[in-house]
Amino acid sequence: MPIELKVEKVANGGWCVGRHEGRVVFVRHALPGERVLAEVTEETARFLRADAVEILDPSPDRVTPPCPFSGPGRCGGCDWQHASLAAQRRLKAEVVSEQLRRLAGIDRAVEVEEVPGASGGLGWRTRVRFAAGPDGRLGLRRHRSHEIEYVGSCPIAHPGVEEVGAEARRWPGADTVEVAASSGGDRAVIIRPRRRVTVPEVDASVLLDQGRRGVRVLTGSPSLTERVGDREFRVTGSGFWQIHPGAPETLLRTVLELGRPAPGERALDLYCGAGLFAAGLGEAVGPEGSVLGIESDPQAVRDARWNLRDLPNTRIERGRVEEALGTAARADLVVADPPRTGLGRGVVERIAAHGASRIVYVSCDPATMSRDIAWLAPHGYELAELRAFDQYPMTHHVECVALLVRR
Repeated sequence: MPIELKVEKVANGGWCVGRHEGRVVFVRHALPGERVLAEVTEETARFLRADAVEILDPSPDRVTPPCPFSGPGRCGGCDWQHASLAAQRRLKAEVVSEQLRRLAGIDRAVEVEEVPGASGGLGWRTRVRFAAGPDGRLGLRRHRSHEIEYVGSCPIAHPGVEEVGAEARRWPGADTVEVAASSGGDRAVIIRPRRRVTVPEVDASVLLDQGRRGVRVLTGSPSLTERVGDREFRVTGSGFWQIHPGAPETLLRTVLELGRPAPGERALDLYCGAGLFAAGLGEAVGPEGSVLGIESDPQAVRDARWNLRDLPNTRIERGRVEEALGTAARADLVVADPPRTGLGRGVVERIAAHGASRIVYVSCDPATMSRDIAWLAPHGYELAELRAFDQYPMTHHVECVALLVRR
């Protein structure tokens, strides 16, 4: 039976918070200030999870979701389809501020900035990984579930992804089907097989992800070309690349503005991927300076070395960051773009030991970023500047770039 809630505030992860009979309720599909009827989806000793199934007193920020597959029990890819874009950015700003305050003891007002290239918050996702059902139909996972919501289209997908038409075809034998569209005009379909796959005809390169055995090309090219300014980057298969079309240029510009790499300096680029930041750093420090990029994924290392082959002052080393940092030379500037799990205590200790005067931390999770900022504080690093970007409209995710300076 649904419970009635007065929704209080936003929480990290696309939830809002209410209370019912003394227990905290984390509720989706609601907005702060609303009165809703909510269906409980999970119960623990400390809190409940729920979906708002009826809005009794709507917020002025509420809008009609642009996606027909959004809503309680439906596709779990988007969290804020029911909120205006301005409201989404306010909510994300509140989350970043709250995480900094709670985990790092820092009071800071945050503004979440728009990233160019996503009109109305739609059509921005240049890589979409679909789940394949037993019959080969494609869809997206429901929230906190392995169940598939079969979709005919995805409004946040980039037009280049939708033009492939993967959702309209069957992919028998596939586990997942990732569709990618690059800024260079390339398209690729990367299949992770469950068993032998029957591949329909599509206007894109088709690659088979064989796990540790790498990527096998079925048709077309193994890589996509991405362009940022005057530079081209090769990204192979499912290799990491920012999925918002405006993000690579926005983040690179912000990293260089905050980090201020100077000619002759030594820089580290941790979790360097295909070499986006390393390229900008290498050009900024010039031939008298040096850049060391560290990346664990072997294919990303090969791509980065190819992408930076014209920068002799820039070297890419394959390895786990926490291990490779142990033998790396001291640096003036550290740029780190870790996965959602953050740096972690071990990497924080290693970075601090290098004694860099500035750290530029690029993060897609404000909670792990705030935790790591707190761990860096005893080593003399303090948060000097922070920028936040609405790089994932309609979802709860937000990208932050933080500058930490050593006292």
